[in-house]
Amino acid sequence: MANHKSALKRIRSNEKKRVLNRYQHKTTRNAIKALRLATDKSDASSKLSAVISMIDKLAKKNIIHDNKASNLKSKLTKHVSKL
Repeated sequence: MANHKSALKRIRSNEKKRVLNRYQHKTTRNAIKALRLATDKSDASSKLSAVISMIDKLAKKNIIHDNKASNLKSKLTKHVSKL
């Protein structure tokens, strides 16, 4: 266990960040699944902009890599255009 005050604070703040990052990542994954299951093109295209925004936020915060974000956005856009 850490002895310094700053190390104890770092442990607390890291745990808060970890929980928030997990929540945001899981929420985005669920939104992606919902988008992939959508069959109506107008519904899917409206969901697409929200999902792309979520993916960009994850990439900006380094929760996912920039290239993974680009690949996800590309595949989802192709999927919606095929509907």
